[in-house]
Amino acid sequence: MTDLSLAKVPGALPDKRQVAASFSRAATSYDSVAELQRDVGQQLLGCLAPSFMPGRWLDLGCGTGYFTRALGTRFGESSGLALDIAEGMLNHARPQGGAAHFVAGDAERLPLQAASCDLVFSSLAVQWCADFASVLSEAHRVLKPGGVFAFTSLCVGTLHELRDSWRQVDGLVHVNRFREFETYRQLCAASGLDVVSLENRPHVLHYPDVRSLTHELKALGAHNLNPGRPGGLTGRARIVALIEAYEQFRQDQGLPATYQVVYAVLEKPL
Repeated sequence: MTDLSLAKVPGALPDKRQVAASFSRAATSYDSVAELQRDVGQQLLGCLAPSFMPGRWLDLGCGTGYFTRALGTRFGESSGLALDIAEGMLNHARPQGGAAHFVAGDAERLPLQAASCDLVFSSLAVQWCADFASVLSEAHRVLKPGGVFAFTSLCVGTLHELRDSWRQVDGLVHVNRFREFETYRQLCAASGLDVVSLENRPHVLHYPDVRSLTHELKALGAHNLNPGRPGGLTGRARIVALIEAYEQFRQDQGLPATYQVVYAVLEKPL
């Protein structure tokens, strides 16, 4: 059964202060391992109509600014805003440009005036927001009539191979939790924004070994941030057991890691 209140249940999703700190620490290593993030963001850009030319645009959860720069090239740097909750990411992105302003802020409480943006673009950021209904409400508030909220996120099924392998080892929470796709569908339908498109596309990456995957997650700042995660170092015996469990998933290309990606384009009614 879908739980629309998932994001508001204490302990259901990571604390935003921990998310901000983790991604701040990962600012210098993020781009070197962000293959999935670049691919997903490019596909989201492709979801925007070629004729769509926003006056003021916002890159929500801009991270290192990779798509801030892409948006600036496409729509004009002078009309762009880039926002992130992680100061370390903003400090990394700001010198590279792409937008007129780089702002520290929370997607659930945007520091922007109502009806001030024509486009809110957010790729692989809102899965870390505990109250996604508030994210949608804020997008609705800051968009002008006819404005677009285009986002990607992650849903249940992401990294299921890693989750299932850890479950065989100790049953503890080692993999980040994400909302069900149905929750996204229902929240978007209730947001007051028109749903232009909403779909779930799987992306599968392959790794030579488990260490390569876990190293990448840490470099992205997206390793285990869940409340209830095990503390301290992971013992050698458990690591060996994890490796053995994950080998059951091996394919010709390597060990698969599946990401279930939500793609959405919403529009504020005129």
